[in-house]
Amino acid sequence: VQLQASGGGLVQAGGSLRLSCAVSGSVFNINAMGWYRQTPGKQRDLVADIIVGRDTYYGDSVKGRFTISRDNAKNTVYLQMDSLKPEDTAVYSCRGVQRGDVYWGQGSEVTVSS
Repeated sequence: VQLQASGGGLVQAGGSLRLSCAVSGSVFNINAMGWYRQTPGKQRDLVADIIVGRDTYYGDSVKGRFTISRDNAKNTVYLQMDSLKPEDTAVYSCRGVQRGDVYWGQGSEVTVSS
């Protein structure tokens, strides 16, 4: 299983970005897909998860501003980020879980200027 993230960049506070994570390889039985973020010196935190059956979970700091979705036909998960704040600045990584095995994509840097 390979995960390829894209869509990061620089945006002003209040703006929007959309991250994409394309999954390739053995994509069957991917139970959960999600986004995590990390800043220097801090642990990696959950941003959003989407579970088979389309249940979604969000970190408290992004609820109401970020939306996770998946397109099964394209094997892609999206993270729509609206009303971005400078504290959202981080490296965002996508994660997939398949039968208990965890796969990570490369990080995508998001910078929000004030």
